[in-house]
Amino acid sequence: MHVKKGDLVQVIAGKDKGAKGRVILSIPREDRVVVEGVNMVKKHSKVTHQGPRGAKEGGVQTMEAPIHVSNVKKLKDEAKKDDKPAKKAAKADESGEDN
Repeated sequence: MHVKKGDLVQVIAGKDKGAKGRVILSIPREDRVVVEGVNMVKKHSKVTHQGPRGAKEGGVQTMEAPIHVSNVKKLKDEAKKDDKPAKKAAKADESGEDN
């Protein structure tokens, strides 16, 4: 796959064409990615009384659904900088020894 979690991408096909966002989840087995704020779907959940703390609240939740990786284009990320530490400048004394 040409994108991974945390990459900045733009949608190039589908109902959200032109939208930009970060990859939240990558699913290489299915060639799909979940992009933040793209392909929003509504999921209905029922009230359940199972679980460690008792009842879970039901209702309609809006969440991102996966889209095919071929429908996204990786963008250059200006916010990312090199994670490499700065190199220490090697300075020698007049005697020729390092500090």
